[in-house]
Amino acid sequence: MQILEEISAALQQGKLKVVTELVTKAMGDGISAKDILEGGLLAGMGVIGEKFKNNEVYVPEVLIAARAMNAGAALLKSALAEEGVQSSGTVVLGTVKGDLHDIGKNLVRMMMEGKGLKVVDVGVDVPAEKFIETAKSENAHIIACSALLTTTMSEMKNVVDAAKAAGIRDKLKIMVGGAPITNEFCKSIGADLYAPDAASAADEAVVACKSA
Repeated sequence: MQILEEISAALQQGKLKVVTELVTKAMGDGISAKDILEGGLLAGMGVIGEKFKNNEVYVPEVLIAARAMNAGAALLKSALAEEGVQSSGTVVLGTVKGDLHDIGKNLVRMMMEGKGLKVVDVGVDVPAEKFIETAKSENAHIIACSALLTTTMSEMKNVVDAAKAAGIRDKLKIMVGGAPITNEFCKSIGADLYAPDAASAADEAVVACKSA
């Protein structure tokens, strides 16, 4: 459908005004909100995610595209609810206790939302208990922990241990990421998933939610 391709193309260029105009037109033409979301907005953000992973675009382009996507998605919100469209999974995302860095976390959120996931962003300096409480209340499929400091990496193990203590460890996956994090570290603390960048984190999360 040509208008969906136009929405995707405008989103990739970060043209917020054009995206909102095209989404409004598509709705007026009787195209379902689900088709507009998947064939237009998510398709466009998917291209941006792949380009970001391949270093063909950089953080500013991702931010601008995500802003356009969010504006388009806001127009579809009530229609999606009426159509009964569910997100493809729920992720609780935050930067661990003692760490105030949020740029990487915010990028991960945008990439995950761009894959159709519901992301509950609990912010920065998040204690293990808050990750667990939020995961329980949201019936989350994944807890995703970010850290940029080597001194806060150990907090990720506290999240894993807290999930065990709360009896929810076998009900969800725990993902870790950030500059000092490695796959070896992920395995050593008993977490499930490691992603080296935001686009990979989104891809991993989609697969994990499908298998949950």
